[in-house]
Amino acid sequence: MLHATGPLLTVDVGKRTADETAIDEVLEKTIGGRATATALAHERIPFDADPFGPENRAYLSTGPLQQSQMSFTGRMNMTGLSPLTDGLVSTNAGGYLSRNFVATGYSVLEIAGQSDELLAVHVTDDGVEFEEVPELEGATVPETSDYVENQHDLGPEHCIAIGPAGENRVRFASVMTFDSRAFGRGGLGAVLGSKNVKCVTFDGDVEPPLEIPNPPKSDIHREAATSDDRMRRQGTTGGTEFINDNFSLPTRYFREYEFEGAADIGGNAVEEKKYKKGACSACAYACKLPTRDEASGVETEGPEFETVYSFGSQHGVDDIVDVMRANELCDTLGMDTISAGVTVAAYLESEDEFGNAELAQEITEKIARREGVGDTLAEGVARCHDDLGVENYTVKGMEFAAHDGRVLHGQGLSYAVANRGADHMYASMLSLEYAGQLDPEGTLGKAETLVDRENHNAFRDTGIVCAFGDDYVTEERLESLFDTDYEDLMLVGARTVELERHFNNQRGFDRDDDGVPYDLPDIEDAIPEYYDARGWSEEGIVSDARLESVTGTALSDD
Repeated sequence: MLHATGPLLTVDVGKRTADETAIDEVLEKTIGGRATATALAHERIPFDADPFGPENRAYLSTGPLQQSQMSFTGRMNMTGLSPLTDGLVSTNAGGYLSRNFVATGYSVLEIAGQSDELLAVHVTDDGVEFEEVPELEGATVPETSDYVENQHDLGPEHCIAIGPAGENRVRFASVMTFDSRAFGRGGLGAVLGSKNVKCVTFDGDVEPPLEIPNPPKSDIHREAATSDDRMRRQGTTGGTEFINDNFSLPTRYFREYEFEGAADIGGNAVEEKKYKKGACSACAYACKLPTRDEASGVETEGPEFETVYSFGSQHGVDDIVDVMRANELCDTLGMDTISAGVTVAAYLESEDEFGNAELAQEITEKIARREGVGDTLAEGVARCHDDLGVENYTVKGMEFAAHDGRVLHGQGLSYAVANRGADHMYASMLSLEYAGQLDPEGTLGKAETLVDRENHNAFRDTGIVCAFGDDYVTEERLESLFDTDYEDLMLVGARTVELERHFNNQRGFDRDDDGVPYDLPDIEDAIPEYYDARGWSEEGIVSDARLESVTGTALSDD
């Protein structure tokens, strides 16, 4: 079975040491990406770790397909203990980082410890250099990229960085690459901030040893290049009006189910501002959205649908330029646009200030710098909703993505039980419900489908394949690429979900943490149905014995 190659590089930023560990046996079993990082995190992060403590670790990992030049593979995974959810979280980002990471010869970077000084860490195929960078304190992501380029002749495609939000431990701070691509959900930017790591660069000349089967590699690339999907022109915003008109676009902090200004911030509005094509590394699909407003001078990459929701409909804002400004502000400051936008929406609800885009942007900046009320909001909705006097629209501490579980009940069930919380990418039941392949009404009888979707997405983040490539990187092609049966790949995904769940169980997560803050039909019966499909206890617990039987992972006696 195809898998990533190369050792684990452990960088302890407190001790200023770098050590290599051969992990061939782990890679053979887990392939790469999210599965490998999850296995390492489960083994090496103490179950009682403080997300902001030196014992937490952050993993940046690549899959075998990043050692190719195939479309839909310009992505990497990041895993760690989330300061937002207090559980294990994985997130991935596109851009151009992956090939530069692979060129250093490593399969996984592990960042451990805690530095007393603000650091830039430089990883090459010749070793690791630690550079104290006090002059970057408070710097934005683009300012950090400029420093790296000026001082080290490396562009933003060689770099991961945090902005002021990460340094100030905003619980939903992102790790950014290529300035505008985010390892977004779960607050791993705050984890790097707690370790005093401002940026990490990657540069090398190691030739990838893997040979990726061709076809299907060339077939996928050709189909990506010739596709006429609306996604290529409008990104995920292309479905804004369809979702608003036929399902739900949460509006004004979940008060309403549709937004009267959806057309003004949807796909056509975004496409009108798009001034060139954009892509991720080696991808012919080119679905990115470099946008510019000539009148105001606002320029950004995006917004995608989730940002149109979080800074548009949720705020009652119907000017696409205002949403573009908010998108660029979050990228510059290093924050997840979903959690940031929903948290600001909660504040606007408390102040009865919906529609005030200027205030929303002012509060966004205050959050990143923890100034005034921003210090409270930087904790996220789950921790500040009582202070604001608003409903707690989160699951496991994570703010909701746009796809409304109050209407898409399968997606609502997914939010309820997902290890990651209210994130739409964990299982993406929404795609089946939008397409009419799954009745959006009801939660019962959907457990097996949900398990399949979770396993598929966990493997997709392991390979690593972009979510937009699902129609092109089919089951049959995955079997050819990875030289194994599709069922074997899904088993890798299932083991990853089990490890995440077991880790979270050890931190106290159980049945009480699975649910949503609104009524769903038969949810009290659907959750046990999901547990049964997974083989978990009635309390949603993965026993040590089950963990060992399913994943081969035995707990140490220490």
